[in-house]
Amino acid sequence: MAGKVFLVGAGPGDARLITVKGWESIGKADAVVYDRLASPRLLKLMKPGAVKIYVGKRPDRHTMKQEEINQLLVDLALEGKVVVRLKGGDPTIFGRVGEEAELLHKNGIPFEIVPGVTAAISVPAYAGIPVTHRDYASSISIITGHESPDKLDRSIQWDKVTNATGTLVFMMGVAKIGYISEQLIRHGRPASTPVALVRWGTRAEQDTITGTLEDIEAKVIAANFQPPAVIVVGDVVNQREQLKWAEVLPLFGKRILVTRARSQASELVNRIEELGGEPYEFPVIETVMPSCESSKQSVKDALHALNTFDWVFFTSVNGVEFFFRHLENEGKDIRSLHRARIAAVGPSTAEALRKHGIAPEVVKGPFQAEGMLEAFESELKAGQNVLIPHGDLARSWLPEQLRERGLHVTEAIIYDTILAGEDDDELLKLLEEGGIHAVTFTSSSTVKNFMKMLKRMGVEDPLPLLKGVEVACIGPVTAKTAEAAGLEVTLMAKEATMTSLIDVLCEWKRAGSVSAVNN
Repeated sequence: MAGKVFLVGAGPGDARLITVKGWESIGKADAVVYDRLASPRLLKLMKPGAVKIYVGKRPDRHTMKQEEINQLLVDLALEGKVVVRLKGGDPTIFGRVGEEAELLHKNGIPFEIVPGVTAAISVPAYAGIPVTHRDYASSISIITGHESPDKLDRSIQWDKVTNATGTLVFMMGVAKIGYISEQLIRHGRPASTPVALVRWGTRAEQDTITGTLEDIEAKVIAANFQPPAVIVVGDVVNQREQLKWAEVLPLFGKRILVTRARSQASELVNRIEELGGEPYEFPVIETVMPSCESSKQSVKDALHALNTFDWVFFTSVNGVEFFFRHLENEGKDIRSLHRARIAAVGPSTAEALRKHGIAPEVVKGPFQAEGMLEAFESELKAGQNVLIPHGDLARSWLPEQLRERGLHVTEAIIYDTILAGEDDDELLKLLEEGGIHAVTFTSSSTVKNFMKMLKRMGVEDPLPLLKGVEVACIGPVTAKTAEAAGLEVTLMAKEATMTSLIDVLCEWKRAGSVSAVNN
């Protein structure tokens, strides 16, 4: 039985500009056939076991001819697969979706065309150029600029197109900008008509160059301005100086690698996006219930003795979440903690406890184990019973310090931290090309597992690959682990919080990407 093909527009580059239907289609696909202009982040939506096939085209070479792509979609569907053909922008705007759909129809394969946000309007918008404006342009033409001059002359009626609409948008025409300008001037557009080229619009590499029909070719050559880019011709270009909004955001132009577990990365990812940066998610750790039988038993023993503890110290959000999962599994609730004083390291851990109905005592000093001891030193007494729920990779410093002071410490390993993630060729490509500007580490385990992942992907020595990438750590413990791995820590949060980590990234961007360690 034949499968089904979804011909999906991925939008212009920013992964958030895909439609909800397109997003959902990727998640249920057995195979995703994608091109160069689709955001790599969208591939993270694929379900486990789904196949991804790159068929992208570059100006100098084609990975696969269009006829072969058409047939590939047919072959995959005939195998019974749900297939997503992921195309940059909108599939009906110079996306050759008609050819793909025709062959699917001839072979009796069901398909859907899922529109996308076309680069023709979205890329100029991200550069502060509305393609229509009440005072300057009430109409728009979208024209291909990719063909050779003789083909352009056959496909474009210059005498009619030149003044047909207020705004002209040329797609894929960087190499032909001189010829396009010449034809427009010859057919009646003033040489002083404003022109803008927006390269890699909506992505971290977004770059804009402006001029007039008369001088834009010289400017493009002088700047070595390369495709892909959208060309906008018309008075609307003059709106850019007032309306450019993306470029003034604090993290505009920076692609930041997020290594945190996917279940915890949303806060960091969302803030990077809100501030104009482009997050690239590459989770290298995953937290799971403990697998060791002795750990499982120690957790059960601790939970059944909760009413004997004077203190419970929570040192992470994970510690809170897994503690309550175990509590539920054992048929217990927060009433079991009635005797204990409950303390949390940092605001995030405290907030996690509040969501479970507990208002903890919050460490106001350093948001790590040292701060916990410093905050309660005078109240910790020999003979008191302390429970510390933590993961399998937690430091032993706090339990050791408490035992030295005569307290009875019970450690419960309530979760394991394991190596996560799949090999990511797109990430390696970005690192090789200098497309990752900073990497964030939020724990020692993210550092260790990131280096392991690179080696697993065939990188014998990860350090040269990371040269030039800013290394941002959430605190001194994580920074020491990174330095021990041979990395140069250039950015460090003043406090061990996501907010502070974001702040230091913004400071780095403001300083012109000059490395500055915050001690």
